[in-house]
Amino acid sequence: MDRRAFLLSVSTLALSQVITGCGTNQQLLLNVQLLKNSIPGQVVKKFRKTVTQGGELKFTPIDQLEDLFKLLQTWQQPPTNQQKEWTSYLPFNQNQRSPTANLVTLGDYWLEAAISQKLIQPLETKNLKNIGYINDKWQQIIKRDQNGKIWGVPYRWGNTVIIYNREKFQKLGWTPTDWSDLWRSELQNRISLLNHPREVIGLVLKKLGKSYNTENLNQISSLETELQALNQQVKFYNSTNYLEPLIIGDTWLAVGWSDEIIPVISRYQKFAAIVPKSGTAIWADLWVSPAGVNNDDLAYQWLDFCLQPHISKQIALLTKSNSPIQDNMVMGDIEKHLQNLLLTNAEIFAKSEFLLPLPPAVMKEYEDLFMKMKQS
Repeated sequence: MDRRAFLLSVSTLALSQVITGCGTNQQLLLNVQLLKNSIPGQVVKKFRKTVTQGGELKFTPIDQLEDLFKLLQTWQQPPTNQQKEWTSYLPFNQNQRSPTANLVTLGDYWLEAAISQKLIQPLETKNLKNIGYINDKWQQIIKRDQNGKIWGVPYRWGNTVIIYNREKFQKLGWTPTDWSDLWRSELQNRISLLNHPREVIGLVLKKLGKSYNTENLNQISSLETELQALNQQVKFYNSTNYLEPLIIGDTWLAVGWSDEIIPVISRYQKFAAIVPKSGTAIWADLWVSPAGVNNDDLAYQWLDFCLQPHISKQIALLTKSNSPIQDNMVMGDIEKHLQNLLLTNAEIFAKSEFLLPLPPAVMKEYEDLFMKMKQS
């Protein structure tokens, strides 16, 4: 299950990493449940030095975003038999709940469901002194009503990108720059795609000048033909192991998420990656507050700490992701082979979109069309 999977799954949670002050049996001042590897340990240690009062700061890394969403549900609902079965995988007594955290990492796609299920509460805008640093585009994600309530604070983000084998494309005499290149005849049976209807149909919609979040699929006359033609180019559909065929040479190009692709192009010089110039899908990791938690100044101190330009930059550089603060990084900060991924191109960013939740009937259309595509 990938980090932005849209279906819930069960997996073992990582062991807690606790950053504490001096002494033992201290009062717990801040409890943060975060996505594993999304916040560097150096940043947590630097924050600990800014906390003047004694006490314990607990930062617990969790393997998957769906586990964090499940925790939000567990904290708000009476245990059911299914939940009891799930909590048997947790690193605490299966008959007990973990203490509700002050702040939790949530992926942008899960935000609307968390709000509608009353799993999280809005943050106090007046306490977010550094929220003005983030790019205006984030407002469509963190604000969900006309009252201007803020439901989350982004701290890193990335894109759906194209990774390709430079050696193979050097022989072809061209390199990919946009989604339309996936239909070129030289790539027949040479592509790995995500096994994901929103991502695959979305990139076709983008090629046609439409939105990833299009609801009226049946009104796009050329969509099904384009999907069938793309299917002829694809050798593998997989959302977990889509990079392995590329590495061993079974495919020459793959589409995937930047945080999973960057380690590959960093390790293997024969690979390069691009953000399609007509725009792509954006993913983001955000801080949210579980419903019913009484967050004091320390929780907001952490949020503002992450929004400081130099800290946001450190998070982005150390986790090889993008910063939500505009123009926060310059070319000299980033390794050459990652510059086109981690330096935000304003023109491409303006054309890119968050994958927004769609009505169930529309989602079924996406799923049915995707299944039909793969069978063509």
